[in-house]
Amino acid sequence: VQDAASSPGPGPRGDEGSQRRRREEICQILGQIQAPLSPLLLRLCHWLLPKLLTRVFLGVQLHRGQLEMVLRAARTPEVPLVFLCSHQSPLDGPLLSFLLLSQGVGLPRVAVSARTSPRLRSLLQRLGGIFLPSGLAPTWSERDEGLPGAVLDAFVQEVLRSRQPLVLFLEEPSAFVRLAEPARRWLLRLLRALRDGAVPDALLVPVGIAYDVAP
Repeated sequence: VQDAASSPGPGPRGDEGSQRRRREEICQILGQIQAPLSPLLLRLCHWLLPKLLTRVFLGVQLHRGQLEMVLRAARTPEVPLVFLCSHQSPLDGPLLSFLLLSQGVGLPRVAVSARTSPRLRSLLQRLGGIFLPSGLAPTWSERDEGLPGAVLDAFVQEVLRSRQPLVLFLEEPSAFVRLAEPARRWLLRLLRALRDGAVPDALLVPVGIAYDVAP
């Protein structure tokens, strides 16, 4: 981030006004990615979500043996968990977040599609949702991505270092079964974090969510 922020830009290089504008730009990009978590909203959703699920579903089945493997993996020191998920419904994110939190894995950071309203985006960020910032280079590009790419790289590295579970959806709901464009961008950040040694390793957990009838 420092390298990208110190790159030449408009105005005299290195002056105080230019540095202040760069700091403001970094904060703006970070605000597009995430927001501080709201304990009040988290408690409210943790109380409301089971009531909503009982109205939407007749039951939720969870493979206990696989859950035990995930809980053992979560206790591995200094190794973050990254959940790579299929995507069938907009309820996938809240459902998976509730299951991981209720089972003691922790509150995950969930990558959310950018196609949401500003109000919903703000709400989801307060509940752990993260978004891609605007102005990124084409997928898998190794060229300089400027400040948005540098801030996103640093954010993903910090999430992994703090061992917060990270949830990435590999496809879009109601789309062809192929790797979605946002998933490519998040996976690129994960690969860079491992390549640069931000964390020694990461445990990748494949997750399949299926519905009798997708809501």
